[in-house]
Amino acid sequence: MIFDPFVLPFTIGLLILFFIVFYKFGGWIRKFSSEDKSNLKKALFSKNLFVACKEIFYESLLHRKIFRVNPKLGYMHMSLAFGWFLLIVVGNIETRIHSGREINGPFYPIFFKFFEHNRSTIPFSNFFVFLMDLLLLFVMTGVVLAIFKRFYSKFFGMKSTTKLKIGDKFALYSLWFIFPLRYLAESLSSAVYNTGGFFTGTTGDILGSFLPAADIYYYFWWAYSLALGVFFVSLPFSRYMHIPTEVVLIFIRNAGVVASKQYNTLSEIEVNACPRCGICIDKCQLNTSLDNKKIQPAYFLRDVRFNQVKEEIATDCMLCGRCEEYCPVGIKLNNIRVAKRKDFAVDYIDNYKYLPPDEVAKADVIYFAGCMTHLTPSIKHSMTKILDTAKVSYWFMDEDGSVCCGRPLMMNGKDKMAAELIENNKRKILASGAKIFVTSCPICLKVFGEEYNLGIRVMHHSQYLLQLVKENKLKLNLTDNNIVYHDPCELGRGAGIYEEPRELIKRFNNLVSNEFEKENALCCGGSLGNTKMSHDQRNIIAKDVVLQLTSDNPDILATACPLCKKSFTYKSSVKVMDIAEIVANSISQTEPEKIISRKEALMNA
Repeated sequence: MIFDPFVLPFTIGLLILFFIVFYKFGGWIRKFSSEDKSNLKKALFSKNLFVACKEIFYESLLHRKIFRVNPKLGYMHMSLAFGWFLLIVVGNIETRIHSGREINGPFYPIFFKFFEHNRSTIPFSNFFVFLMDLLLLFVMTGVVLAIFKRFYSKFFGMKSTTKLKIGDKFALYSLWFIFPLRYLAESLSSAVYNTGGFFTGTTGDILGSFLPAADIYYYFWWAYSLALGVFFVSLPFSRYMHIPTEVVLIFIRNAGVVASKQYNTLSEIEVNACPRCGICIDKCQLNTSLDNKKIQPAYFLRDVRFNQVKEEIATDCMLCGRCEEYCPVGIKLNNIRVAKRKDFAVDYIDNYKYLPPDEVAKADVIYFAGCMTHLTPSIKHSMTKILDTAKVSYWFMDEDGSVCCGRPLMMNGKDKMAAELIENNKRKILASGAKIFVTSCPICLKVFGEEYNLGIRVMHHSQYLLQLVKENKLKLNLTDNNIVYHDPCELGRGAGIYEEPRELIKRFNNLVSNEFEKENALCCGGSLGNTKMSHDQRNIIAKDVVLQLTSDNPDILATACPLCKKSFTYKSSVKVMDIAEIVANSISQTEPEKIISRKEALMNA
């Protein structure tokens, strides 16, 4: 049997890693519901398994999502992950061909150049020597970039890199040593036995010219094995736990297990799958505008993993979704953050007896302005003008401003209070007999669409206005205004509504593009999801966003959210308008029939 004591650190470390990882994975799987367990079993024998393997190849090895956001960072991760994977695969093929055995000791391919010095008996020897050297060089470029990133992140276009805990340091520094030590061990062995290729052989010739290679090469194999052992043992207690966990997460998602708004087993797996790559740090405006690093998504997930979450960290977030959009692992960060806020929330049932008696009007359409729209009344006035012009039979549900959708309560972890409010509102909506529910607030849109289960169509006013135009119920005057459109977080990333507002604008105005649009849109800073930000901090963010959006000096900065309009209005030299206001101002004054007022329409109904 081929063996040497120096392989023990590697072997013991690998065994410890497998034991801890499978213990963790087994514990997670046991916590899944019976339905989820059934889905996992079915996925093992369905096409979902192949879909998952494809995604694992693209995302866990090639790091495609990181490449799309940051090519330099993508190459660094890919060269380490995919390069190491290829070293293992090619090394196993080489040793199987050489030994003639299907199964060898796990250490044999890793330390093959230590055990085998006579390469003349190995088929395709020169090819394998060249390929293994090329792959080692490939991985070494990633190591160099990783070290460079740690001390000079600006080279990668990043403002800063993530801070390390003790476990992270052990794993990271041992990882940095693994491949340089392998390179030196193989090079020194080549100096003694002439087993190297263009990379290790050349280096071996140089080192052998002034070092006693025969006396010291063995110690470098020991060092290489120790570095591997330390990395394996520290991996489960560091951010590198994401390596095996991400693979499992991808399979679980493809099996049909979906994320919940409650913190559950899938949430725990997502937390462990966070690589703390730092991408979310540079996408978070609390960092780019306010230089507030301690509340970043990466650090929040780290604190969740180690049960160290503080109220300040959980609540100091705009919930804008930019981190989710760019997370290479696809972690549902907002769900996890909102779920963790419940740990600090004081929740109770409120019967809402202070509300006035239910007043319900029968109508085809319900218009719900939302709290923030009442604070920007020009939007609701524009909507009532539009609806009257289009002769829509509608009920202005929150005309007196006394009704809230419940989202602020939910964002702050007060689910019981929100549930009671939702039931109170739902009774009114269903009693109206309406078939369409229209709101001006993207936050309200998300809540009424996802939490109320109304059984009727829920639309944002930008969608409904486009429908009215297409149905020729509104005639709009063409203008030559150049309009830049800002995608509100909840409407765009939250609800996936990007095209309808743009199509509406383009029907009677010139729409100009901007770098920060659609999925890359910036948050206005006025988010109701953050209860810790000061007024001055919100103004700083809003000012930064306005400067970015109006860099080409458009005639109008348009948005489709009352909160965004309110945040931008006093920070912009360019006129800020909601899309409803733009439509209302463009209504043709040559309507053939008299416009019936809203009150007249309700009386006639």
